[in-house]
Amino acid sequence: MVGAVISANPLQLDIRSHKKCIAICCIVTISSFQYGLDYALVGGFMAMPGFLKVFGYYNEAASQWAIDPTVQQLISSLMTIGTFVGSLLVGPFSSKLGRRHGLWSASILNFIATAVMIGTTNLGALYFARFILGISVGWFLTFAQVYINEAAPAHLRGIVFAVYQSQLSIGSIVGAAVDNGTHTMLGKEAYRIPLAVFFVAPTIQTVAIFFFPESPRWLMTQGREEASESALRRLRNKSIKEAEFQAEFNEIRSSTAEQQEQLGGKHLWLEMWKGTNRRRSLLSIAAICFHSANGSSWVNIYGTYFLTIAGVTEAFAYSIMITSMGLIGVMTSFFIVRYVGRRVILLVGVGACGLCQLAFAIAWTTAPASVAAAKVVIAFISLFTFFYTAYAPYAWLLGGELPNNHLRAHTYGLGTALNFLGNWLGVFTAPYFINPASLGWSAKYGYIWFGSNILVFIFIWSFIPETRDRTLEEIHEMFEAKVPARKFKGYVCAEIEAIVAAAIIHEKDAGTVQVENLPR
Repeated sequence: MVGAVISANPLQLDIRSHKKCIAICCIVTISSFQYGLDYALVGGFMAMPGFLKVFGYYNEAASQWAIDPTVQQLISSLMTIGTFVGSLLVGPFSSKLGRRHGLWSASILNFIATAVMIGTTNLGALYFARFILGISVGWFLTFAQVYINEAAPAHLRGIVFAVYQSQLSIGSIVGAAVDNGTHTMLGKEAYRIPLAVFFVAPTIQTVAIFFFPESPRWLMTQGREEASESALRRLRNKSIKEAEFQAEFNEIRSSTAEQQEQLGGKHLWLEMWKGTNRRRSLLSIAAICFHSANGSSWVNIYGTYFLTIAGVTEAFAYSIMITSMGLIGVMTSFFIVRYVGRRVILLVGVGACGLCQLAFAIAWTTAPASVAAAKVVIAFISLFTFFYTAYAPYAWLLGGELPNNHLRAHTYGLGTALNFLGNWLGVFTAPYFINPASLGWSAKYGYIWFGSNILVFIFIWSFIPETRDRTLEEIHEMFEAKVPARKFKGYVCAEIEAIVAAAIIHEKDAGTVQVENLPR
């Protein structure tokens, strides 16, 4: 589980040799900033008088502004429904137009949705904008993750996905901080100022992508071999030895050609469920859906609102602290991801998240609505956020590593769609459990998610393979060989090693011939 692993990765296994690719992937992951930003901002709006005056009502009995549970559900869940629809479209869109155009399209939709949300005071228009923003977020997340899965060197995919999660956490911190700065304003500017932040990250990414190459693996699936080689060169530092570069490129070319031959037709939605692809698709979708199965959606969306109804004073300030714990969690994972296997990280993270949900549920059951229980809730939500963000990027990472090159966008898009469907279910039903106007369970809602985390833990232990430091082509070979999940770590990919060795020998021989032919 810990230590060196077998790998046929021909590149130098360091960080310095791949600074260029890491920088490109870091900018691409800015898209996840949007997702974290939305979670934090909209969750804060639910307890913001300036927002509630426009889209809520005044509760005479409680002498405070409130929001109807149905309106609350729709504002939160329509974005999630949008991500579901958008993610389903990723496969067909990406098959024709690639990863970069998907990110550009996401930015355009984001600009439209944000402008509508800032300008409208009509609930119908707000609902529409939330749906469009959801499509945008779904495309941002899915296209970005597919791109970095295909662009990053095998031994650095874990670090790049940790950067992805850190961007999400930074977005949440920025959203919570901006909400904290405007929540005392009583006019529309209280929520319009935070919404304006939605323009920043997509603008930066839109400009930057003009200077980045398309995914070399996607280009190879399109039969554009020369363009694929050019894209891979642009992703790799010039200091990389030509023999190493040719070995990696030959590995991609040979494996993609083999995968193309195995596909029975062009109906990729059907090919996902045939032969060895069925296992790969199911595992990929399951790994992505770990996010919705651990209860993170209701904690993120309703965190500030939940702390408010739980009687916690300075709920906005506490929400910043909780979100900061998420950043600490993902920063911690930076230091372990290159040395600890995916399975261990997932098992520890999921197990800890389940225990945190159980802990604050028990505390609220024992002393409901008390100051002591509120403190326990804050403490364990903070710990939950820490462990969740420490393992979350590697669930996303696994979801993209497991499918083959031709089916990656379709499988990842479907998995992301189902994950957001699960998130929507959690977000839509949460008010019925925690809102005092409904069941009023408050923190006892954690009992349900404790059980869900236990099921995820068992699934990981039984079925998820270890893929740390493996190239995508090695993973393909192991699935084709029907290697059991527990044997992935020690399996030697003879075919890929032979391809890499042949490419290196060929390049060295070519260099020798050139030297011999030099004029004396």
